[in-house]
Amino acid sequence: MKLTARSQSIGLGLVFVLTGLLGTSCKDTAPTDGGTDDGAVTDGAVTDGAVTDGAVTDSAVTDGAVTDGAVTDGAVTDGAVTDGAVTDGAVTDGAVTDGAVTDGAVTDGAVTDGAVTDGAVTDGATADAGDTTAPTVVSVVPADGAPAFPTNRTVSALFSEAMNPTTLTTASFQLTGPGASAIDGAVTVTASGLRAVFNPLADLDPDTRYEARITTGAEDPAGNALASDFVWTFRTGLDLSLGPDPVLLGGAGNYVILAKSGIDTVPTSAIVGNIGVSPIDSTAVTGFSLTLDATNRFATSSQVTGQVRAADYATPTPSNLTTAVGAMESAYTDAAGRSIPDFTELGSGEIGGRTLVPGLYKWGTGVSISTDVVLHGGPNDVWIFQISGDITQANGTRVTLTGGASPANVFWQTFGQTMIGTTAHFEGIVLCQTAIVVGTGASVNGRLLAQTAVTLDANAITQPAM
Repeated sequence: MKLTARSQSIGLGLVFVLTGLLGTSCKDTAPTDGGTDDGAVTDGAVTDGAVTDGAVTDSAVTDGAVTDGAVTDGAVTDGAVTDGAVTDGAVTDGAVTDGAVTDGAVTDGAVTDGAVTDGAVTDGATADAGDTTAPTVVSVVPADGAPAFPTNRTVSALFSEAMNPTTLTTASFQLTGPGASAIDGAVTVTASGLRAVFNPLADLDPDTRYEARITTGAEDPAGNALASDFVWTFRTGLDLSLGPDPVLLGGAGNYVILAKSGIDTVPTSAIVGNIGVSPIDSTAVTGFSLTLDATNRFATSSQVTGQVRAADYATPTPSNLTTAVGAMESAYTDAAGRSIPDFTELGSGEIGGRTLVPGLYKWGTGVSISTDVVLHGGPNDVWIFQISGDITQANGTRVTLTGGASPANVFWQTFGQTMIGTTAHFEGIVLCQTAIVVGTGASVNGRLLAQTAVTLDANAITQPAM
């Protein structure tokens, strides 16, 4: 039988797609009259498990299509093409899923939105010949001028875009002590390419001034270098710190609430800090009775001690919000990617009634706070909670910090929703893949950073001291 014109074009498309993705080649073939022998093409058709007169023979074409790992109605099913695309390790809508391309990009060891993930580059980290924008350093740990940095911490920097990891070494990321003496250490770059870490080989000296420098030797994948050296200084304290390194928030740290699809409140809430939405516009900020500032760059509300910013306000607000949202997503990825947890599946996800020491905690489920929970540690200690499900805090319960612990060093990374019960009190920074819902009369000392929406109901939300 002969393939229809549609099925022939789909077959050719499949050949080109799979050849491009898998890098396959033909062996032991010899073209004859524009065709290939030995399981190949003759007069534009394959013989022996292939095409004859534009059709497939031997596990081949029935009614212009291949069945069982082949084409049905011009498409391949079970590891092949459906509607001109491959499913399960192949193409869907002209893209590959599960180790292949989605929307023309590869995921898991391949490209996402033109970038590589897991052992490669994310967020546009593939070289772009048209990219001429110099990368910048957007935030650092410790902050410039920090007075009492723990002696056992690493020094890190977050960039405005993914960097070429081969250009970030001890030659381009330097740490020096008194007398400009070089500190021995190793530099690593996270899989996203956005964060570089200098890890001293030994603890730093106490009560000592240090200078960190990232030189113009640091480049993005397109070869664009920093416009100038980025330099900051800090002084160490007398104490060590416990727990993992803190998560760098970058531009997201300028917001007490940041969301991609909206912020809603039932009045009256009391919010201390800036709030922002992007890419959604200001129409998704509801319940605040906004008044647009004369500059058109932000709005104000009697419920917000700070600015309300949205993607449809005047320049430079839209680009600043894009940067902040990107930093929020990077912070989520950073927190989720921390390895070697100190505690796994603690309490099967129920942490109410416990006192939690600094560390990296990991759950493959949701986390429940059915009764009060205490986080006890010093002002430089860090907690990171990796949660695969929801965070559910019961009504009237409290998350309490003791021993000088800071909510700025408590990171709740959750794939599911965060639901804080009515009149409850919560501490820390929420990095949420989906929605954050705060019940009536509840309070939060921290930040609510959601990749969908934040819903409030007469709440008090206060950003932590930096």
